[in-house]
Amino acid sequence: MLAVRDLAVRFGGVTALESVSFDVRPRSITSVIGPNGAGKTTAFNAITGYLRPTGGRITYDGVALTGLRPSAIARRGIVRTFQKTSVFPGLSVEDNVLTGLHLRGTAGFLAVLAGRRRLVAEERALSAEAATIIDFVGLDHRRREAASALPYGEQRLVELAVALAASPRVLLLDEPGAGMTGSEKTVVSGLIRRVREQGVTVLLVEHDMRMVMGISDTVIVLNGGRVIAEGAPAAIQAHPDVIRAYLGASAGSS
Repeated sequence: MLAVRDLAVRFGGVTALESVSFDVRPRSITSVIGPNGAGKTTAFNAITGYLRPTGGRITYDGVALTGLRPSAIARRGIVRTFQKTSVFPGLSVEDNVLTGLHLRGTAGFLAVLAGRRRLVAEERALSAEAATIIDFVGLDHRRREAASALPYGEQRLVELAVALAASPRVLLLDEPGAGMTGSEKTVVSGLIRRVREQGVTVLLVEHDMRMVMGISDTVIVLNGGRVIAEGAPAAIQAHPDVIRAYLGASAGSS
């Protein structure tokens, strides 16, 4: 479904990614892991158009994504979240989700002038869909509250709800468990499984190995900007290169 071939990203004389290749199968949960500075978020940024690769090719259902703007990639059904929470803090949970849904709306200015009938019908449909998404992520009891008033873990759920409002075919999650408690991570893991059950392909970057190994079909390991291992969770846990990479990892940023 999503194919990355010989992806390279360089910043001046610094190589962030070099000859990175992997496939993401339809309706799978694929995790990208690696020590700090391995290039995980760089790969995400290249796939979603936030970075222009120095070399290589990224395709989705056989169509090239390389060089497209993030908005054009999102319109093709490839939607992402970010390491840092990116909700609209002054809006309610419901309005955050409606903001995402309105990108798919069709009623415009002429509909307003033409008696609002079509506009009202569309607004009702979008509100009903927002309620369904909010219930799906477990925030129905918070629907009217400002996003900024929610605990951090629930703000991450709002971000997930906004991403789901865009009807993704491929959902990229950048450290969905970051800053969460153990119980919150359990909730998020369950949600990711349920998203996959609805036919959405999931690609995620995550540092919590228990979470990764518990939900992933395939794990891709980056180190020093290169793929050093790829396979099922059990094989990755026992892979000598992976063990060596983590034991010898130095602090840095991804």
